[in-house]
Amino acid sequence: MTRRFALMIDPAAADVARSDFADTFTLVDAAAPALSVGELSTQRGDGVFESIGVIDGHAQEVVPHLERLAHSAQLCDLPLPNQAQWHQAIERAAAHCEQGEYVIKLILSRGVEHGPTPTAWVTAAPASDFSAVREQGIRVVTLDRGYDLDVAEKAPWLLLGAKTLSYAVNMAALREAHRRGADDAIFLSRDGFVLEAPTASLILRFGERFVTPAPNGGILHGTTQLSVYEHLTARGFAAEYAQVPASDLSRADAAWLVSSVRLAAPITAVDGVELPVDRALTAELNDYLLSPRD
Repeated sequence: MTRRFALMIDPAAADVARSDFADTFTLVDAAAPALSVGELSTQRGDGVFESIGVIDGHAQEVVPHLERLAHSAQLCDLPLPNQAQWHQAIERAAAHCEQGEYVIKLILSRGVEHGPTPTAWVTAAPASDFSAVREQGIRVVTLDRGYDLDVAEKAPWLLLGAKTLSYAVNMAALREAHRRGADDAIFLSRDGFVLEAPTASLILRFGERFVTPAPNGGILHGTTQLSVYEHLTARGFAAEYAQVPASDLSRADAAWLVSSVRLAAPITAVDGVELPVDRALTAELNDYLLSPRD
């Protein structure tokens, strides 16, 4: 799998009344320069994005991703993306994906500094191979995010509920996890509640009950977590949102980090404490997540 695809979008030409947006797209060489040096997404991370998993040419959970892109844009005072225009761009990108797993990225930035319009583009590329991680699991450490659970309400300008291009803190957290001998991290609020991972949502199992941290306190509502919950609910399990104390991590019967491309990765240890792994359910979840989903 080596095929790559890039499509620039003209958001200023997104007439809501039209049904065909082909003339608002520009196909560009994915290996060639395409952005101005004044582009604020590269200078300041001033933009939002989404990563969509693609399985055998089928883009997964497109509507939830577009809804979250719009929510992030609203929080960042960016123009709301035209859903139909972006949907057509995703279809164009998915058509260039071959068999296997790919990832489509949607990016909407402030554009060139002092420029008249935002910059927007869609890319598609082969996804990394996460098959071993899905089967063998990951070790995680907890990291203090440095603020209380209610900070998003007190300081909305921190944009904690938006999926922004400002990912330096998330990447620093992953590097710190690696320094501590782990594969990933789970953020905790300063007042002792579980939040999320740098690039994934957390799901815990307690008996027949599944819990994920409630999407407040700056937690991004995960599209893959929503899909997993739909599957668990259909199976008759209780799938809940709650404020999760950090102490609950070590007493869970099983736990997973879930995301659009890595899918469901079972957690094997938290801060060096071994955690049970439900291998049968993990395989079931990943089989489900690898099936076509809209």
